[in-house]
Amino acid sequence: MHDSDSLKDYPQVRQLAIRSLFEIIEQSSEGTVIVDRQARIVWMNERYARRFGLPDAASAIGQPCEAVIPGSLMREVVSDGKPILLDMLDTPNEPLVVMRLPIHDDQGKLIGAIGFALFDELRSLSPLLKRYSSMQQELASTRSQLRARQAKYTFAQFVGTSPASLEAKRRARRGANSDSPVLLLGETGTGKELLAHAIHAASARAHKAFVSINSAAIPETLLEAEFFGTAPGAFTGAERKGRSGKLQLAEGGTLFLDEIGDMPLALQSKLLRVLQEKEYEPVGSNQMLRSDVRIIAATSIDLQAAMAEGRFRADLYYRLNVLPIQVPPLRERLDDLPALCEAILADLGSQYELEDEAQALLMRHAWPGNIRELRNVLERATLLADQPRLGLCDLQEALGPLLVVEGAPVALNLREACEQFERKVIVEALARCAGNVPQTAQSLGVGRSTLYKKMVALGVLSQ
Repeated sequence: MHDSDSLKDYPQVRQLAIRSLFEIIEQSSEGTVIVDRQARIVWMNERYARRFGLPDAASAIGQPCEAVIPGSLMREVVSDGKPILLDMLDTPNEPLVVMRLPIHDDQGKLIGAIGFALFDELRSLSPLLKRYSSMQQELASTRSQLRARQAKYTFAQFVGTSPASLEAKRRARRGANSDSPVLLLGETGTGKELLAHAIHAASARAHKAFVSINSAAIPETLLEAEFFGTAPGAFTGAERKGRSGKLQLAEGGTLFLDEIGDMPLALQSKLLRVLQEKEYEPVGSNQMLRSDVRIIAATSIDLQAAMAEGRFRADLYYRLNVLPIQVPPLRERLDDLPALCEAILADLGSQYELEDEAQALLMRHAWPGNIRELRNVLERATLLADQPRLGLCDLQEALGPLLVVEGAPVALNLREACEQFERKVIVEALARCAGNVPQTAQSLGVGRSTLYKKMVALGVLSQ
């Protein structure tokens, strides 16, 4: 009879395989132990006995397994009849990889258990353990990066109960329930980015990344690579392995496009393709990547005026303008000022409180810098004040000459006050940046085109 024919006798082959498996494991293992239904040792090989400090295997017979092998789980196996195929057992020397199996008689009755200590296999498992450790480290790193890219704010942090604030939050919450693009419109410093974070945090994509990119803060020559990423060696100086763009980092999550009104026209057309076709190409690559991102855009400029001037694509505007949200300036929501002051002072970690006269003074200010300016003023006041209650003088000093107080020799209306403040801020920022307009725009948190437009309108730069 050929060997192939003998293998057809399944019961016999099974018995041979079982015997072979037992002999191989017993001979190659560091130790073997057999216990009865009461978890008393009935047999142990000499190697195992010596490992646990016994003079010989005979002295282990009849003892509870835990008395010889501390931490043994053989009693658990004879109790429930379930095998423990792979486990780690700590010993005084070094850990062992162990396997524990129940033993049944010919009638299937549980009569005991056998355990193998596969010490020699620990070394062969080393590559697997290293791979597992590496995967765990990679997972921890990925989770850490994701936490860094998750939303920082919620709707609770958009403080205010004025009608304008409530309408903005109502629309934003509605936007969180869909994947449609959201367009946040409003002056700089009004809290557009905070709302973008809050929309993501309340959406079905909250467990994915929130990634932001500011079109006004990145040089135009690098903006496309920042947005789409680069293929390996796409251009001189590019990373050899290529670089992931913000679109790829935001995959499955939300991409926040801040100051989108300053995005170059060429990039606007490519963004439109992403919105319509859900695909894009990294710079220097012929590979088309699929895109699953939710777009939230924000701008402080008049996009309709920019369209009329040819600086912003009409088709992109209509694609983004699915759910426009007007974020109100602070001067239109002064009822929120007390709550905003309280929240900002708490966020600054201070114990300061505003006296009524100081609060009234803030209510008369034009706030051209909006909530960002309010935070700056309050922070300056807490640093300069000598006592925890901020009074009229503390706030006057923090505001400086920018405040238009009642009874001033020259009465300015709201528009004139805003223009006066903006002109002063721009001139001082230009001086700090040695006249560098792009650098000044970045320091002020506005787009280059926005700054140029304001400089012309305010007479800082002649047209």
